[in-house]
Amino acid sequence: MTGDQADHDPARPSWDCRACGRPWPCDPAREQLAGANGRVDLAVLMWNHLEEAARDMPRTPASELFERFLRWTDRPSGAA
Repeated sequence: MTGDQADHDPARPSWDCRACGRPWPCDPAREQLAGANGRVDLAVLMWNHLEEAARDMPRTPASELFERFLRWTDRPSGAA
């Protein structure tokens, strides 16, 4: 893992990326997470993050959190 990838961590309670300011997980974070975890482990990890984010951002619709934290984990590698 390069230093750039390590910097793409979530800032709580906003869950924006500390490095680029985009909603986390940003594209670099997604690449790092997908590369470090199998598909099922990735989905479980991101579900845990979704639950934490839901507590930090209670007014955010569940559907938005699902899209942000989980939907991308079901895509084949390299898909946007």
